[in-house]
This record gives sequence, structure tokens and C-alpha cells, in this order.
Amino acid sequence: MPKSNKIHDNAVPLIELWRGDLLESVHLGHAVVMRASGEIVESWGQPDVLIYPRSSCKMVQALPLLETGAGRDLTAAQLALCCASHQGARIHVQGVARWLSDLGLSEPDLRCGIQQAEDIEERNRLIVAQESACQMHNNCSGKHAGFLTLNRHLGGHSEYVDMDHPVQRAVRQAFEEVTGMTSPHYGIDGCSAPNFATSLQGLALAMARFAGASDSGDARARAMVALRNAMMAHPDLVAGETRACTELMRAMGGKGAVKTGAEAVFVAILPEAGLGIALKIVDGGTRAAEAAITALLLRYGVLDRGHPVVARYLGDMRNRRELVVGQTRCAPGFCAHPLG
Repeated sequence: MPKSNKIHDNAVPLIELWRGDLLESVHLGHAVVMRASGEIVESWGQPDVLIYPRSSCKMVQALPLLETGAGRDLTAAQLALCCASHQGARIHVQGVARWLSDLGLSEPDLRCGIQQAEDIEERNRLIVAQESACQMHNNCSGKHAGFLTLNRHLGGHSEYVDMDHPVQRAVRQAFEEVTGMTSPHYGIDGCSAPNFATSLQGLALAMARFAGASDSGDARARAMVALRNAMMAHPDLVAGETRACTELMRAMGGKGAVKTGAEAVFVAILPEAGLGIALKIVDGGTRAAEAAITALLLRYGVLDRGHPVVARYLGDMRNRRELVVGQTRCAPGFCAHPLG
């Protein structure tokens, strides 16, 4: 029988959708803000709830790539692709293709699987050219190019996504060290790589460690700085046009990095404040996760309330005629007011 995880226990309302004067939908969840010292600054719901971070932890999965020296010659753009859940746009596909070529490898060496391009322009190009999508269109192809680079350094066999492979052993060790707990379970992600379970506060702690890392620190700290800076420098590579990660990081103007994961996980790295944020919407609703992270970025002063991107995720809802028909709001008790 599958193991039960009481993810609903102690979940609290985080995001509400109102239409007219009627509360239409409520999204329950958990959220936590932490410092690298292990201090919980604020929390809603149950901080120690067990979750799969999914793609929100790609920067953690990339740590061994830099710590081992395997990625010493990689560009910031390539590091951003390591952390990406991208749209499969030309900019993403071409970046991965060049990377594989530099390794003397090609698309069949990837183990992420074929995914249709989510970028409209690339999807249309494929249709007109009568070409098929390939593994490089997979939103995780950058992460897998990083795995292949690490694998070249470690000398492992070609099935680098296997749980007992040196690449995944290195990823698990780094993951458990930065989250501060032994992972009790793992699942296989959409891209076929293992995804290790941790507590929400463990995930926030990892993000806080990224936030507090310094170039003057050890190899791990320098790796964390390089990865977070790459994300902030190349938000277009981390996700793509119209995507929340890209839009929010652009709006933050270098004040932090954010990353989503499947099933409504979202994290933030806030270097100036030295804070890490992690949240999980229980029903897996993306719109609620995007609204909740937007609210937290506003609360901690790294996103301007007047920036146009805020209205995309939080505030007035407009219909196809641009009429205001409702609102996406924070539930009472969650991020009601900015700090300070």
C-alpha cells in the first residue's frame, strides 16, 4: 500500500478567489520563512509537513556539479538552465544543444523524455517545419545537461537517473545536507530523475542557506552564490515568457530568485534579507501558489506593489473583455500587510 502523508493536517487558507461579493474558491496550504540559522521567521500551517519539492529544488540538485569542479567552465546562462523548468523555446533548446555538443554528446544521451514545446512560437515553428519535439524541449533538459556534465566528471554509466548512480548519490547527499534532514522517501519526477522528499521547513532552510551564502565561503557557499546569481541574471532561461518565475524575477530587479515546482510548490531566495521561503498549496493549484509567492515577495519588500506584474497574480481578476469580475486575495491571516 502507498504510504500516507497527512498533508491536509493543519493546512490553513492562504488564497481566496472572490467573484462579485461571493467567495468562490479557497486554497489551503503551508508556508514558511526561515533564516540559515534554522530560525523560523514566520509560518502558516504546518512547517514540518513532508513534501516533494519537485522542480523547486533544481538549484540544490545542481550543487554537486559545481562542488566537484565538473562545472567550473560553465557560463551563468548554463547554470540558469540547470535550475530551469523552461518553456522549450528556441533560446532554451539551442542552449541545451550547444551544451551537449560541447560535451561531445547529443539529444539521445538525455534521459528526461520528449515533451511538446510549451512556447507558442517554437510549437508553431515545429508544426510549420513538420518537425517533432525532442528531449531538448523537455522543461528539465537543462538540469539533465548538468547531470551529464557531472557524470562525465564522475565516470558513471549512461543511466545517470538511476537511484544508485553516482550522480544521484551525490545529489541526495547535497540535498540532505542543505535541508538538514535525511530524506525519508523519494519519488520519480516527470523527467525520470529521483525527487527526494523533505519537510517544507527543510526546503526553506535550503533556500535560506542559498540566500546567506557568500563568495568568501567554502565550495558549497560559492556554488550557491553562482547558482542564485545565474537565476537572477537570466530569468528568461529559468522559465520563459509569460511564466511566473521569469516575470517575478524581472520585476524584483535582482533582489532575489524564485522557482516553482509541480503540484504548487514555490520557493524564494532573498539574499539581502538572508531569508528562504517555501510554500505548498495542498490542492496542487498553480494559480494559488503564484498568488501566495507574490504576496510573500510583497510582504518582504522585494517586489513593488505598484509593479504591473503583481496584478497578474494577485488582485483584480478581469474577464476576456477586461472587465473586473472578482479578486484573488490573501486569506485573512496570511500576508495581510507588508512588513515595516
